[in-house]
Amino acid sequence: MAVAPRQGKNSSVFSAMAVVFRFFPMWVTAVLLTSPAVHSLTCTSQKFTNNKLYSDCLDLPTLSSYLHWTYDSSNSSISFAFVASPPKSDGWVSWAINPTGAGMAGAQSLIAFKQSDGSMAVKTFNIQSYSSLVEGELSLEVWDTSAEYSNGAMRIFAKMKVPEKASSVNHVWQVGPSVTAGRPDRHEFQAPNLNAKGTLSLTGSQTGTTTTTSAVDSRTKKKNIHGILNAVSWGILFPAGVIIARYLRTFESADPAWFYLHAFCQTSSYAVGVAGWATGIKLGSESKGVQWTGHRNIGIALFALATIQIFALFLRPKKDHKYRFYWNIYHHGVGYAIIVLGILNVFKGIDILNPEKKWKSAYIIAIAVLGGIALLLEAITWVVVLRKKASRSTKPYDGYNNGQGTQRPLAI
Repeated sequence: MAVAPRQGKNSSVFSAMAVVFRFFPMWVTAVLLTSPAVHSLTCTSQKFTNNKLYSDCLDLPTLSSYLHWTYDSSNSSISFAFVASPPKSDGWVSWAINPTGAGMAGAQSLIAFKQSDGSMAVKTFNIQSYSSLVEGELSLEVWDTSAEYSNGAMRIFAKMKVPEKASSVNHVWQVGPSVTAGRPDRHEFQAPNLNAKGTLSLTGSQTGTTTTTSAVDSRTKKKNIHGILNAVSWGILFPAGVIIARYLRTFESADPAWFYLHAFCQTSSYAVGVAGWATGIKLGSESKGVQWTGHRNIGIALFALATIQIFALFLRPKKDHKYRFYWNIYHHGVGYAIIVLGILNVFKGIDILNPEKKWKSAYIIAIAVLGGIALLLEAITWVVVLRKKASRSTKPYDGYNNGQGTQRPLAI
């Protein structure tokens, strides 16, 4: 005779938690998608700690860079602030005027980077050729140079002479990954780097290759997409699926719904993770000479373990099979390994992308919420199990209930 499942507090608790887990990933995704780290600021919204004001500003079309300037026609000079984020915190950024050409050769460059003591330095480089990068005086007079670093961005402040009666100048900007012995190391030669040049109208009316649109270069967009997909997948959905399996199965009214919720979270996590992994492979193929070895190796390990975990579902023995115990050990071990590696790699990715602190804070909040839910459910499941044990201990031995079918909060 079939026995209908008991309804009551367990049912209402499960329903509430099911709603939480159903909408939690979507809420986190919405938070991440609206994070300032994904949508670049425009130059008009940027403020400077030194309260400097400029008459014109420009969202440069590549490398997520910005230029603020004021042209003084009385002495043919500009006061400017250049803002860009280097690939790494110990990298460099540069802005230059080229009075003789449209590229790097001949550029009168100001390059900013962190010194060994953590302070910012601004050096001048008269770049005579693509193979010559020597520090020295510029052909254009420059003064009042300074630089600062905060929230992953470097800012160069300076005043520079421009050719007399010039209405526009050719300018070049660039970012690089590192500095060795006070000398900037080689930058990437991808399309965004090669296209980091244009014509700057000193009066503010822009033409040519430099535009006023707030556009993030395609490579940065790919990095953002890669980061979001993997943060949602390995960093949020997968841990949520493990929490569902570990705790909701304790409630009798949650069976078998907990299993389907668990399977949905893990397969969704895998699908989103594959997309994130593919974007990472694409980024790697487009970044010759730039390798994030630790981040890449963990990503490969994650993909391999998750693939094994998915296919293992088709080999799952029945509950009463003699090998089910060993399958459970394997399934739980691989699952927890994926959680640890996934969260670790999300933080590594955030360090590589080097966004504003709000981006990292948003993910820390998401993980903290999941951790809080896990701790709460850990306490609730132990209370439920202990009450069931106490209830069964008062019943007479009937050959089944005494010791049979006991719920265990630590099993998945």
